[in-house]
Amino acid sequence: MSASARPGWMEKPRPLTQAAKALALATVVLLVCVPFLVIVSTSLASTQEVVDNGGWVLWPTEPTLDAYRDIFDGGIVTHALGVSAGVTIVGTLLSLACTVTLAYALSRPGVLGGRPVLLLVLFTFLFPPGMIPSFLLVKELGLLDSYASLVLPVLVNVFNLVVLRGFFQSVPEELYEAARLDGAGDWRVLVSVVLPLSKAALAVVGLFYAVAYWNSWFYASLYLESEHWPLQQVLRTYVVAGAGLTDATTGEATVTAPQTVQMAVLVIATVPILLVYPFLQKYFTKGVLTGAIKS
Repeated sequence: MSASARPGWMEKPRPLTQAAKALALATVVLLVCVPFLVIVSTSLASTQEVVDNGGWVLWPTEPTLDAYRDIFDGGIVTHALGVSAGVTIVGTLLSLACTVTLAYALSRPGVLGGRPVLLLVLFTFLFPPGMIPSFLLVKELGLLDSYASLVLPVLVNVFNLVVLRGFFQSVPEELYEAARLDGAGDWRVLVSVVLPLSKAALAVVGLFYAVAYWNSWFYASLYLESEHWPLQQVLRTYVVAGAGLTDATTGEATVTAPQTVQMAVLVIATVPILLVYPFLQKYFTKGVLTGAIKS
């Protein structure tokens, strides 16, 4: 090999390779976008158009918001949306606070009992509790039919803890020593030195927690009565079980096509958390890869 030759991965891709990559990318985009377009279009279609097209519409000829109007007039989805938003915000903040403090403590050398606690945390990751033990524990703690049952049992995720611990370990030790020389304690070091350098990791972990809380439905089906269900459990009831919407005040069923209602609820459940991704996308690679260096 001549001295001027470059490795294969540094060479300019051939036209055929570029065309294949473009075709693969276009295929993936279509596989993602077309189903979502069908969902949105069906939710905006009229009842007759949905029936005429066999339940699915690719592009509505006469868009209407009847399905969304029926959903919000009924009150069930509106209440469930508020429950999901509250659980997601409160749960994410509490989980971040607990994960950050525990990860910071486990990342510092010489912490009393640090290694046994870390092994105990990892043990719960390898051997998670079953459904029945979890239910019995929640019941004994008096958390049944309480929104706390959706947050406290899953307050700290082991994967997120390991990511943050690795990120904290990657902070140069000189910064810790400089803060100590200035008289800063552990709490001051965490707030003034570590957290400002950990924005990428915190954004990624916070998004992981938010998505998990927003999409959670299983614990709600175990611990909550139907009037306290979050949006995802309501979505499962309407889409998977095929139940129809009823007006919360009159008790009368809606006249909108079931497929239209199902797709409208699906859009309402998807769009809020989907809007968060563009603002945090730039932190993904930096946050996760840096946190995994010393995990």
